Amino acid sequence: MALVTGESLKAELEVFDIPCQDDSVLDKMVEQCICNRIQAVEMVLEWVAYSTTKNGLKLTTDTLEHFDHEVLSKKNKSKKSLRKEETHNRTRDIHSLQDLIKAEEEEEDLLDAYSTPAKGSQKRALTTPEHPHSKRSTVLLSSPSLLLSPARFSPSTTPSQKYSQRGGKGEVAVSFGVVQGTRWAGSKNLGAGVQLQLLEGPEDSLGCSYKYMFQRLRDVRNVLTEKIEELGDNLKTHFNIEEFAPVSLPAQDSITVLGQVCCDSNGKLNAHSVLLEAGPDQGGQLVSVDLSELKEYSLFPGQVVALEGMNATGKKLMASKLCEGVPLPFYSSDVRMQMDEEPVNILVACGPYTPSDSLTFDPLLDLINVIVKDHPDVCLLLGPFVDSKHEQIEKAQVTETFEDIFSRCITSIVDGTKSVGCHLVIVPSQRDIHHHFIYPQPPFTLPNLTKDQAQRVTLVPDPCTLLIDGVTVGLTSTDILFHMGAEEISCYYPLYPPVEDVNMDYDKFQSFAQMPLTPDVLIIPSELRYFVKDVVGCVCVNPGRLTKGQVGGTYGRLLVQRRAAAEDGSRVSPCLAAQVVKI
Repeated sequence: MALVTGESLKAELEVFDIPCQDDSVLDKMVEQCICNRIQAVEMVLEWVAYSTTKNGLKLTTDTLEHFDHEVLSKKNKSKKSLRKEETHNRTRDIHSLQDLIKAEEEEEDLLDAYSTPAKGSQKRALTTPEHPHSKRSTVLLSSPSLLLSPARFSPSTTPSQKYSQRGGKGEVAVSFGVVQGTRWAGSKNLGAGVQLQLLEGPEDSLGCSYKYMFQRLRDVRNVLTEKIEELGDNLKTHFNIEEFAPVSLPAQDSITVLGQVCCDSNGKLNAHSVLLEAGPDQGGQLVSVDLSELKEYSLFPGQVVALEGMNATGKKLMASKLCEGVPLPFYSSDVRMQMDEEPVNILVACGPYTPSDSLTFDPLLDLINVIVKDHPDVCLLLGPFVDSKHEQIEKAQVTETFEDIFSRCITSIVDGTKSVGCHLVIVPSQRDIHHHFIYPQPPFTLPNLTKDQAQRVTLVPDPCTLLIDGVTVGLTSTDILFHMGAEEISCYYPLYPPVEDVNMDYDKFQSFAQMPLTPDVLIIPSELRYFVKDVVGCVCVNPGRLTKGQVGGTYGRLLVQRRAAAEDGSRVSPCLAAQVVKI
């Protein structure tokens, strides 16, 4: 159970506009939460319900005493009676493997009482990783393989047969750049020489959780309007457009209009369902678009474009020219490159880290072995770590909390790579069942990390832009490849409206999900086939997922180094080589 504090109770009370400045009242509520084993939000909800029935009773220590007697004590008694009834009916809520073994022993004792044991038979002592009975077990207890044993999480301990029998282990699936003779091993001394930080700094990045589901439609509209106006100014400057005409104004001559691409239905966008929605400065109207005269185009809902054409009736625009995609500038640094500077080896992996038919973390253990063998300087690990789409999690077949499973997973990664000393970057996913289901997504919190461990682990939000030894790396664990064109890289999720799996907060999206520049490397994991491609100077990497259903998947590795401009002044990509490898 999470720790209940006076600050957390005060925050929950403020949601219902209940003022509380008396510390003694908050202390009393904290005491009641601890004694009755309830969280702050449940405590406040019970009080709101109680005070409403008492005609808006004020919050004091005396009224809390009555509240405890009339509500909390009765609720606590009902819980106890329910537990007694469950025990009497021999039904158990198994929260750990040890409880399961204890239940089995009691059942065996009951059977032994009604049977005659065979001569010389002995009851074998049951052992678990939590309670070993040998010195060898004690030594192996700290092993990542035991921490991630399926018995720790689920009564079903059958490992995935398809994963263990997979072929092509360690095979290179895709290569990019000069890979012949490349040494895929870190060159830094235990990662100590690598400079890794968020590009915009911790002050201007999403660093903690926030309250969501409070946005108003007017605020969403304002964010979208500002996007149209900002990208419209860039298009006007880049293509030398004098001014934009209203989209619904009938005109016999060729005009140029600005707007956001929309779909006329809930289905997929096609050549016959394209609408253009203008901003307030251009009338704020919707107009149908005929694209038959365009030789080629790539559009998605939410894309801001400028269209040139004729709108004779004011209801349909016959587009003859499409203006889109003003690329953002690349990162430039005033720091001079050292002559003896060596490339940085980066490993990239995206969850899920278990097969779909078992909660064994064998793929993650194999990845840890790869890290120990190759000694990368930086490991970018993207979620989901505890996948909400996993079969056993959907059916509630786990015996530990999701937070405990995640904690063991991260502990195994940190301890298993301790000898390597590489930097670990942990990125959350909206499929992580224990984390906030919102985009942009705040970073994980790991309060149990030691000081030495925290120096190697960097917790970042989704999305984010990292600066690794002068090379910018864009990261997002949200699958956007179905919706992004080659030239429209201006934010980490340009689609509007978002798909149902993405819960968007547009206020935070405007602040923390925009691309400040074009990254040198963009990591975009997807369900689509893995690839490494150069798109307008940005090396886009889809490393795939570490598992694909019941079989093994892929991970990526890159060799990057900041490089001086060419003799003609043109930019040189800092990505020397990249590969996608089968686990």
